[in-house]
Amino acid sequence: MNGNSTRKVRVEAGGTGVVAHVGLHAVGAFADRVGLGDALSDAVLYRGRGVPVHDRGKVLVHTALALAGGGDTCSDVEALRASSALFGHAPSDTTVARTLAGITETDRGRIAAALAPLRERVWAEADIGADGPVMLDIDASVIEIHSENKEHTAPTFKGTFGFHPMFCFADATGEALAAVLRAGNAGANTVADHVTVLDQAIGQLPAPIGAGHRCGDNPDLVARQVVVRADSAGCTHGFLAACRQRNVGFYVTARSNPAVTAAISDSIGVDAWTPAIDRDGRPRTDGAAVCELTSLIDDSRLPAGTRLIVRREPLHPGAQRSLFPSLEYRYWGFYTDQDGDPVECDATMRAHAHVEQHIQRLKDSGLCRFPFNRFDTNQAWLQTVTLAADLVRWFQLVCLPDTWADVRPKKLRWTLFGAPGRLVRTARQTIVRLIDDWPTAGVLVGAYQRIALIA
Repeated sequence: MNGNSTRKVRVEAGGTGVVAHVGLHAVGAFADRVGLGDALSDAVLYRGRGVPVHDRGKVLVHTALALAGGGDTCSDVEALRASSALFGHAPSDTTVARTLAGITETDRGRIAAALAPLRERVWAEADIGADGPVMLDIDASVIEIHSENKEHTAPTFKGTFGFHPMFCFADATGEALAAVLRAGNAGANTVADHVTVLDQAIGQLPAPIGAGHRCGDNPDLVARQVVVRADSAGCTHGFLAACRQRNVGFYVTARSNPAVTAAISDSIGVDAWTPAIDRDGRPRTDGAAVCELTSLIDDSRLPAGTRLIVRREPLHPGAQRSLFPSLEYRYWGFYTDQDGDPVECDATMRAHAHVEQHIQRLKDSGLCRFPFNRFDTNQAWLQTVTLAADLVRWFQLVCLPDTWADVRPKKLRWTLFGAPGRLVRTARQTIVRLIDDWPTAGVLVGAYQRIALIA
Protein backbone atom coordinates (compact mmCIF):
# COMPACT_ATOMS: atom_id res chain seq x y z
CA MET A 1 0.00 0.00 0.00
CA ASN A 2 1.04 3.59 -0.63
CA GLY A 3 -0.09 6.17 1.93
CA ASN A 4 1.30 9.18 0.08
CA SER A 5 -1.24 11.86 -0.85
CA THR A 6 0.93 13.69 -3.39
CA ARG A 7 3.25 12.89 -6.27
CA LYS A 8 6.93 13.64 -6.04
CA VAL A 9 7.85 16.69 -8.11
CA ARG A 10 10.63 19.23 -8.22
CA VAL A 11 9.54 22.81 -7.57
CA GLU A 12 11.43 25.75 -9.01
CA ALA A 13 10.79 29.49 -9.16
CA GLY A 14 10.70 31.51 -12.35
CA GLY A 15 7.71 30.07 -14.24
CA THR A 16 5.72 32.32 -16.57
CA GLY A 17 2.58 32.15 -18.67
CA VAL A 18 0.31 30.63 -16.01
CA VAL A 19 -2.34 32.52 -14.00
CA ALA A 20 -4.67 31.65 -11.17
CA HIS A 21 -8.09 33.01 -10.14
CA VAL A 22 -9.51 33.00 -13.66
CA GLY A 23 -13.03 32.70 -12.28
CA LEU A 24 -12.45 35.68 -10.00
CA HIS A 25 -11.36 37.59 -13.09
CA ALA A 26 -14.73 36.71 -14.62
CA VAL A 27 -16.44 38.38 -11.66
CA GLY A 28 -14.27 41.45 -12.18
CA ALA A 29 -15.00 41.45 -15.92
CA PHE A 30 -18.71 41.36 -15.10
CA ALA A 31 -18.28 44.29 -12.68
CA ASP A 32 -16.53 46.27 -15.43
CA ARG A 33 -19.25 45.40 -17.94
CA VAL A 34 -22.07 46.76 -15.76
CA GLY A 35 -19.99 49.85 -14.88
CA LEU A 36 -19.48 49.20 -11.19
CA GLY A 37 -16.01 50.75 -10.96
CA ASP A 38 -17.01 53.92 -12.84
CA ALA A 39 -20.11 54.35 -10.66
CA LEU A 40 -18.05 54.04 -7.48
CA SER A 41 -15.41 56.41 -8.84
CA ASP A 42 -17.99 59.16 -9.09
CA ALA A 43 -19.30 58.40 -5.61
CA VAL A 44 -16.07 58.28 -3.58
CA LEU A 45 -14.14 61.51 -3.30
CA TYR A 46 -10.34 61.58 -3.10
CA ARG A 47 -9.28 63.99 -0.37
CA GLY A 48 -5.52 63.51 -0.50
CA ARG A 49 -2.89 65.61 -2.19
CA GLY A 50 -2.24 65.55 -5.91
CA VAL A 51 -3.69 62.85 -8.16
CA PRO A 52 -4.27 59.35 -6.73
CA VAL A 53 -2.28 56.50 -8.24
CA HIS A 54 -5.30 54.22 -7.93
CA ASP A 55 -8.82 55.27 -8.83
CA ARG A 56 -10.96 54.95 -5.71
CA GLY A 57 -13.71 53.08 -7.52
CA LYS A 58 -11.20 50.54 -8.79
CA VAL A 59 -9.79 50.16 -5.27
CA LEU A 60 -13.24 49.27 -3.93
CA VAL A 61 -13.88 46.79 -6.74
CA HIS A 62 -10.49 45.12 -6.20
CA THR A 63 -11.21 44.92 -2.47
CA ALA A 64 -14.60 43.37 -3.21
CA LEU A 65 -12.92 40.81 -5.48
CA ALA A 66 -10.43 39.94 -2.73
CA LEU A 67 -13.31 39.40 -0.31
CA ALA A 68 -15.22 37.35 -2.88
CA GLY A 69 -12.14 35.17 -3.27
CA GLY A 70 -12.07 34.40 0.44
CA GLY A 71 -10.17 37.34 1.91
CA ASP A 72 -11.15 38.92 5.20
CA THR A 73 -8.71 41.79 5.62
CA CYS A 74 -7.04 44.56 3.60
CA SER A 75 -3.80 42.64 3.05
CA ASP A 76 -5.64 39.93 1.09
CA VAL A 77 -5.79 42.27 -1.90
CA GLU A 78 -2.11 41.43 -2.39
CA ALA A 79 -3.22 38.15 -4.01
CA LEU A 80 -4.54 40.20 -6.93
CA ARG A 81 -1.23 42.04 -7.25
CA ALA A 82 0.42 38.68 -7.93
CA SER A 83 -1.92 38.20 -10.93
CA SER A 84 -1.34 41.49 -12.72
CA ALA A 85 -1.90 39.83 -16.10
CA LEU A 86 -5.56 39.43 -15.11
CA PHE A 87 -6.24 42.25 -12.66
CA GLY A 88 -3.85 44.95 -13.80
CA HIS A 89 -2.11 47.18 -11.26
CA ALA A 90 -3.99 46.28 -8.09
CA PRO A 91 -3.72 48.51 -5.00
CA SER A 92 -1.65 47.67 -1.95
CA ASP A 93 -3.21 46.91 1.42
CA THR A 94 -2.14 50.38 2.57
CA THR A 95 -4.07 52.00 -0.28
CA VAL A 96 -7.14 49.93 0.58
CA ALA A 97 -6.92 50.98 4.22
CA ARG A 98 -6.50 54.65 3.32
CA THR A 99 -9.44 54.48 0.92
CA LEU A 100 -11.78 52.97 3.48
CA ALA A 101 -10.58 55.34 6.19
CA GLY A 102 -11.43 58.30 3.93
CA ILE A 103 -15.00 57.20 3.26
CA THR A 104 -17.43 59.42 5.17
CA GLU A 105 -21.12 58.98 5.91
CA THR A 106 -21.84 61.21 2.92
CA ASP A 107 -19.66 59.00 0.72
CA ARG A 108 -21.53 55.92 1.90
CA GLY A 109 -24.78 57.56 0.89
CA ARG A 110 -23.38 58.35 -2.55
CA ILE A 111 -22.14 54.76 -2.92
CA ALA A 112 -25.61 53.45 -2.11
CA ALA A 113 -27.15 55.89 -4.59
CA ALA A 114 -24.67 54.76 -7.26
CA LEU A 115 -25.47 51.08 -6.67
CA ALA A 116 -29.25 51.50 -7.01
CA PRO A 117 -29.37 51.96 -10.82
CA LEU A 118 -26.84 49.15 -11.29
CA ARG A 119 -29.03 46.90 -9.16
CA GLU A 120 -32.03 47.80 -11.31
CA ARG A 121 -30.02 46.90 -14.41
CA VAL A 122 -28.96 43.55 -12.94
CA TRP A 123 -32.54 42.72 -11.97
CA ALA A 124 -33.56 43.37 -15.57
CA GLU A 125 -30.68 41.23 -16.92
CA ALA A 126 -31.48 38.40 -14.50
CA ASP A 127 -35.20 38.69 -15.26
CA ILE A 128 -36.19 38.85 -11.61
CA GLY A 129 -39.91 38.07 -11.47
CA ALA A 130 -42.15 41.04 -12.13
CA ASP A 131 -45.20 39.50 -10.47
CA GLY A 132 -46.13 39.15 -6.83
CA PRO A 133 -44.87 41.09 -3.82
CA VAL A 134 -41.20 41.89 -3.29
CA MET A 135 -40.20 40.28 0.00
CA LEU A 136 -37.64 41.98 2.25
CA ASP A 137 -36.12 40.28 5.29
CA ILE A 138 -34.70 42.17 8.28
CA ASP A 139 -32.47 40.55 10.85
CA ALA A 140 -29.49 41.36 13.06
CA SER A 141 -26.46 39.25 13.89
CA VAL A 142 -23.88 39.38 16.65
CA ILE A 143 -20.27 39.55 15.42
CA GLU A 144 -17.68 38.65 18.03
CA ILE A 145 -14.68 40.97 18.21
CA HIS A 146 -11.80 39.96 20.47
CA SER A 147 -10.53 43.46 21.08
CA GLU A 148 -11.80 46.28 23.26
CA ASN A 149 -9.79 48.82 21.25
CA LYS A 150 -12.31 48.98 18.41
CA GLU A 151 -14.72 51.88 18.80
CA HIS A 152 -18.25 50.93 19.97
CA THR A 153 -17.52 47.26 20.56
CA ALA A 154 -19.44 46.24 23.67
CA PRO A 155 -20.93 43.25 25.50
CA THR A 156 -23.80 41.69 23.54
CA PHE A 157 -27.06 40.15 24.71
CA LYS A 158 -25.57 36.72 23.98
CA GLY A 159 -22.84 37.24 26.56
CA THR A 160 -20.16 37.83 23.92
CA PHE A 161 -18.30 41.00 22.94
CA GLY A 162 -18.34 42.81 19.62
CA PHE A 163 -20.75 44.43 17.15
CA HIS A 164 -24.45 43.88 16.47
CA PRO A 165 -25.10 44.91 12.84
CA MET A 166 -28.59 44.87 11.29
CA PHE A 167 -29.39 43.92 7.68
CA CYS A 168 -32.21 43.95 5.17
CA PHE A 169 -32.10 41.41 2.33
CA ALA A 170 -34.08 40.89 -0.86
CA ASP A 171 -35.50 37.39 -0.61
CA ALA A 172 -35.67 36.89 -4.39
CA THR A 173 -31.94 37.45 -4.90
CA GLY A 174 -30.27 37.22 -1.49
CA GLU A 175 -28.75 40.71 -1.89
CA ALA A 176 -27.97 42.78 1.19
CA LEU A 177 -29.93 45.91 0.32
CA ALA A 178 -29.02 47.62 3.59
CA ALA A 179 -26.51 47.10 6.40
CA VAL A 180 -26.09 49.24 9.50
CA LEU A 181 -23.18 48.65 11.86
CA ARG A 182 -24.26 48.98 15.49
CA ALA A 183 -22.58 48.79 18.86
CA GLY A 184 -22.53 45.40 20.53
CA ASN A 185 -25.03 46.49 23.16
CA ALA A 186 -27.54 47.86 20.63
CA GLY A 187 -31.07 46.69 21.33
CA ALA A 188 -32.51 43.92 19.20
CA ASN A 189 -35.92 45.59 18.97
CA THR A 190 -34.81 49.19 18.34
CA VAL A 191 -37.50 50.79 16.19
CA ALA A 192 -35.22 53.47 14.71
CA ASP A 193 -32.72 50.89 13.42
CA HIS A 194 -35.47 48.77 11.84
CA VAL A 195 -36.88 51.83 10.10
CA THR A 196 -33.42 52.91 8.94
CA VAL A 197 -32.58 49.61 7.24
CA LEU A 198 -36.07 49.44 5.74
CA ASP A 199 -35.72 52.92 4.22
CA GLN A 200 -32.24 52.13 2.92
CA ALA A 201 -33.50 48.87 1.39
CA ILE A 202 -36.41 50.62 -0.32
CA GLY A 203 -33.92 53.11 -1.74
CA GLN A 204 -32.05 50.21 -3.37
CA LEU A 205 -35.09 48.72 -5.08
CA PRO A 206 -35.60 49.38 -8.81
CA ALA A 207 -37.46 52.67 -9.27
CA PRO A 208 -40.75 51.11 -10.48
CA ILE A 209 -40.81 48.87 -7.38
CA GLY A 210 -39.80 51.51 -4.84
CA ALA A 211 -42.41 53.99 -6.08
CA GLY A 212 -44.97 54.80 -3.39
CA HIS A 213 -42.95 53.21 -0.58
CA ARG A 214 -41.27 56.28 0.92
CA CYS A 215 -42.57 57.65 4.17
CA GLY A 216 -45.83 59.51 3.58
CA ASP A 217 -46.20 58.50 -0.09
CA ASN A 218 -49.67 58.33 -1.56
CA PRO A 219 -50.79 54.67 -1.78
CA ASP A 220 -51.97 55.35 -5.32
CA LEU A 221 -48.32 55.62 -6.37
CA VAL A 222 -47.64 51.96 -5.51
CA ALA A 223 -47.11 49.86 -8.63
CA ARG A 224 -45.58 46.81 -6.93
CA GLN A 225 -46.31 45.48 -3.47
CA VAL A 226 -43.42 45.39 -0.98
CA VAL A 227 -43.64 43.22 2.13
CA VAL A 228 -41.11 43.07 4.97
CA ARG A 229 -40.55 40.11 7.30
CA ALA A 230 -38.85 40.24 10.68
CA ASP A 231 -38.51 38.16 13.81
CA SER A 232 -39.90 39.20 17.20
CA ALA A 233 -37.42 42.10 17.34
CA GLY A 234 -39.57 43.78 14.68
CA CYS A 235 -42.77 43.17 16.62
CA THR A 236 -43.11 46.73 17.89
CA HIS A 237 -45.99 49.12 17.38
CA GLY A 238 -43.58 51.79 16.15
CA PHE A 239 -42.11 49.61 13.40
CA LEU A 240 -45.51 48.35 12.22
CA ALA A 241 -46.78 51.93 12.10
CA ALA A 242 -43.70 52.89 10.04
CA CYS A 243 -44.46 50.07 7.59
CA ARG A 244 -48.00 51.36 7.17
CA GLN A 245 -46.68 54.91 6.58
CA ARG A 246 -44.59 53.50 3.72
CA ASN A 247 -47.37 51.35 2.24
CA VAL A 248 -45.27 48.29 3.07
CA GLY A 249 -46.89 45.05 4.21
CA PHE A 250 -45.46 43.06 7.09
CA TYR A 251 -44.96 39.66 8.67
CA VAL A 252 -43.45 39.83 12.17
CA THR A 253 -43.03 37.10 14.75
CA ALA A 254 -45.43 37.53 17.69
CA ARG A 255 -44.16 37.97 21.21
CA SER A 256 -45.60 36.24 24.23
CA ASN A 257 -48.06 38.43 26.13
CA PRO A 258 -51.28 37.87 28.10
CA ALA A 259 -53.54 38.57 25.11
CA VAL A 260 -51.75 36.06 22.86
CA THR A 261 -51.60 33.47 25.64
CA ALA A 262 -55.33 33.84 26.28
CA ALA A 263 -56.11 33.54 22.56
CA ILE A 264 -54.13 30.31 22.27
CA SER A 265 -55.80 28.96 25.41
CA ASP A 266 -59.23 29.64 23.92
CA SER A 267 -58.25 27.83 20.71
CA ILE A 268 -57.27 24.57 22.43
CA GLY A 269 -59.85 21.90 21.75
CA VAL A 270 -61.49 23.91 18.98
CA ASP A 271 -61.71 22.20 15.60
CA ALA A 272 -60.12 25.10 13.73
CA TRP A 273 -56.56 23.87 13.21
CA THR A 274 -55.48 23.09 9.63
CA PRO A 275 -52.45 20.95 8.75
CA ALA A 276 -49.44 23.10 7.82
CA ILE A 277 -47.76 22.75 4.43
CA ASP A 278 -44.09 22.41 3.50
CA ARG A 279 -42.13 24.51 1.02
CA ASP A 280 -43.50 22.42 -1.87
CA GLY A 281 -47.09 23.08 -0.87
CA ARG A 282 -47.71 19.56 0.45
CA PRO A 283 -49.23 18.87 3.91
CA ARG A 284 -46.54 18.34 6.52
CA THR A 285 -46.44 14.88 8.05
CA ASP A 286 -45.07 15.89 11.47
CA GLY A 287 -48.40 16.97 12.92
CA ALA A 288 -47.86 20.74 12.53
CA ALA A 289 -51.08 22.74 12.22
CA VAL A 290 -52.10 26.39 11.72
CA CYS A 291 -54.95 28.45 13.11
CA GLU A 292 -55.95 32.12 12.76
CA LEU A 293 -56.72 33.74 16.12
CA THR A 294 -57.37 37.32 14.96
CA SER A 295 -60.88 37.38 16.42
CA LEU A 296 -59.55 36.43 19.87
CA ILE A 297 -57.23 39.43 20.33
CA ASP A 298 -57.92 43.14 20.68
CA ASP A 299 -55.01 45.54 20.45
CA SER A 300 -55.96 49.01 19.25
CA ARG A 301 -52.29 49.92 18.78
CA LEU A 302 -51.86 47.41 15.95
CA PRO A 303 -52.44 48.74 12.42
CA ALA A 304 -55.94 48.17 11.05
CA GLY A 305 -56.30 44.79 9.38
CA THR A 306 -53.57 43.08 11.40
CA ARG A 307 -54.05 39.32 11.73
CA LEU A 308 -52.63 36.87 14.29
CA ILE A 309 -51.78 33.42 12.93
CA VAL A 310 -50.40 30.67 15.16
CA ARG A 311 -48.72 27.39 14.32
CA ARG A 312 -48.39 24.48 16.71
CA GLU A 313 -45.93 21.60 16.39
CA PRO A 314 -45.46 18.47 18.49
CA LEU A 315 -43.02 19.29 21.27
CA HIS A 316 -39.53 17.93 20.70
CA PRO A 317 -36.32 17.99 22.75
CA GLY A 318 -34.48 21.28 22.38
CA ALA A 319 -37.52 23.22 21.12
CA GLN A 320 -37.33 26.98 21.55
CA ARG A 321 -39.54 28.85 23.99
CA SER A 322 -43.23 28.61 23.16
CA LEU A 323 -45.92 31.29 23.16
CA PHE A 324 -48.01 29.04 25.41
CA PRO A 325 -47.00 26.61 28.16
CA SER A 326 -47.82 23.11 26.96
CA LEU A 327 -46.47 19.61 27.48
CA GLU A 328 -47.74 18.49 24.09
CA TYR A 329 -47.14 21.29 21.57
CA ARG A 330 -44.84 24.18 20.86
CA TYR A 331 -46.79 27.27 19.78
CA TRP A 332 -45.35 29.96 17.50
CA GLY A 333 -47.18 32.82 15.81
CA PHE A 334 -46.89 35.97 13.77
CA TYR A 335 -48.74 39.16 12.90
CA THR A 336 -49.42 40.11 9.29
CA ASP A 337 -51.58 42.54 7.36
CA GLN A 338 -51.57 40.39 4.23
CA ASP A 339 -54.59 38.62 2.79
CA GLY A 340 -54.66 34.92 2.04
CA ASP A 341 -55.20 31.55 3.58
CA PRO A 342 -53.59 31.23 7.06
CA VAL A 343 -51.74 28.08 6.00
CA GLU A 344 -50.21 29.83 2.97
CA CYS A 345 -49.35 32.88 5.08
CA ASP A 346 -47.59 30.57 7.53
CA ALA A 347 -45.50 29.07 4.71
CA THR A 348 -44.61 32.58 3.53
CA MET A 349 -43.51 33.60 7.01
CA ARG A 350 -41.44 30.46 7.48
CA ALA A 351 -39.44 31.45 4.39
CA HIS A 352 -38.00 34.27 6.53
CA ALA A 353 -35.50 31.60 7.61
CA HIS A 354 -33.67 32.29 4.33
CA VAL A 355 -32.17 35.29 6.08
CA GLU A 356 -29.84 33.00 8.02
CA GLN A 357 -28.33 31.77 4.75
CA HIS A 358 -27.85 35.33 3.54
CA ILE A 359 -26.07 36.34 6.75
CA GLN A 360 -23.89 33.24 6.59
CA ARG A 361 -22.89 34.24 3.05
CA LEU A 362 -21.71 37.58 4.44
CA LYS A 363 -19.84 35.84 7.24
CA ASP A 364 -18.07 33.77 4.60
CA SER A 365 -17.04 36.98 2.84
CA GLY A 366 -15.38 39.17 5.48
CA LEU A 367 -18.21 40.04 7.89
CA CYS A 368 -16.53 38.33 10.84
CA ARG A 369 -13.45 40.54 10.61
CA PHE A 370 -13.60 44.29 11.25
CA PRO A 371 -9.96 45.34 10.84
CA PHE A 372 -10.13 48.99 11.92
CA ASN A 373 -10.32 50.81 15.24
CA ARG A 374 -12.58 53.66 14.06
CA PHE A 375 -16.29 52.88 13.92
CA ASP A 376 -16.89 54.89 10.71
CA THR A 377 -14.12 53.02 8.90
CA ASN A 378 -15.56 49.69 10.02
CA GLN A 379 -18.94 50.85 8.67
CA ALA A 380 -17.20 51.43 5.32
CA TRP A 381 -15.72 47.93 5.62
CA LEU A 382 -19.22 46.53 6.22
CA GLN A 383 -20.51 48.29 3.11
CA THR A 384 -17.63 46.80 1.11
CA VAL A 385 -18.43 43.33 2.47
CA THR A 386 -22.04 43.64 1.33
CA LEU A 387 -20.82 45.02 -2.02
CA ALA A 388 -18.62 41.94 -2.49
CA ALA A 389 -21.44 39.56 -1.58
CA ASP A 390 -23.91 41.34 -3.85
CA LEU A 391 -21.42 41.37 -6.72
CA VAL A 392 -21.10 37.59 -6.43
CA ARG A 393 -24.90 37.22 -6.27
CA TRP A 394 -25.25 39.37 -9.41
CA PHE A 395 -22.63 37.25 -11.16
CA GLN A 396 -24.43 34.05 -10.20
CA LEU A 397 -27.83 35.30 -11.31
CA VAL A 398 -26.73 36.84 -14.61
CA CYS A 399 -23.74 34.81 -15.79
CA LEU A 400 -24.06 31.27 -14.41
CA PRO A 401 -26.53 28.45 -15.13
CA ASP A 402 -29.57 28.10 -12.88
CA THR A 403 -27.97 25.17 -11.06
CA TRP A 404 -25.27 27.58 -9.82
CA ALA A 405 -27.63 30.32 -8.66
CA ASP A 406 -27.54 29.30 -5.00
CA VAL A 407 -24.07 27.78 -4.72
CA ARG A 408 -22.33 28.86 -1.53
CA PRO A 409 -19.11 30.93 -1.50
CA LYS A 410 -16.91 28.00 -0.44
CA LYS A 411 -17.82 25.89 -3.46
CA LEU A 412 -17.51 28.87 -5.79
CA ARG A 413 -13.96 29.48 -4.59
CA TRP A 414 -12.85 25.86 -4.82
CA THR A 415 -14.42 25.04 -8.19
CA LEU A 416 -14.82 28.31 -10.08
CA PHE A 417 -13.00 31.38 -8.77
CA GLY A 418 -9.66 29.65 -8.32
CA ALA A 419 -9.54 28.10 -11.79
CA PRO A 420 -6.00 28.19 -13.30
CA GLY A 421 -5.22 29.04 -16.90
CA ARG A 422 -2.39 29.45 -19.35
CA LEU A 423 -1.67 32.83 -20.93
CA VAL A 424 -1.30 32.85 -24.69
CA ARG A 425 -0.54 36.04 -26.63
CA THR A 426 -1.40 36.08 -30.30
CA ALA A 427 -2.56 38.67 -32.81
CA ARG A 428 -2.12 41.38 -30.18
CA GLN A 429 -4.62 39.61 -27.92
CA THR A 430 -4.16 37.94 -24.56
CA ILE A 431 -5.96 34.59 -24.34
CA VAL A 432 -6.46 32.55 -21.19
CA ARG A 433 -6.77 28.82 -21.86
CA LEU A 434 -8.33 26.78 -19.11
CA ILE A 435 -7.06 23.31 -18.28
CA ASP A 436 -8.94 20.71 -20.32
CA ASP A 437 -10.03 18.58 -17.39
CA TRP A 438 -10.88 21.47 -15.05
CA PRO A 439 -14.42 20.56 -13.88
CA THR A 440 -15.96 24.03 -14.35
CA ALA A 441 -14.23 25.04 -17.59
CA GLY A 442 -17.51 24.97 -19.53
CA VAL A 443 -19.28 27.03 -16.87
CA LEU A 444 -16.54 29.66 -16.95
CA VAL A 445 -16.48 29.92 -20.73
CA GLY A 446 -20.24 30.29 -20.70
CA ALA A 447 -19.95 33.05 -18.10
CA TYR A 448 -17.57 35.05 -20.29
CA GLN A 449 -19.90 34.60 -23.24
CA ARG A 450 -22.81 35.86 -21.17
CA ILE A 451 -20.77 38.88 -20.00
CA ALA A 452 -20.06 39.80 -23.64
CA LEU A 453 -23.81 39.89 -24.36
CA ILE A 454 -24.61 42.39 -21.61
CA ALA A 455 -25.69 45.60 -23.27
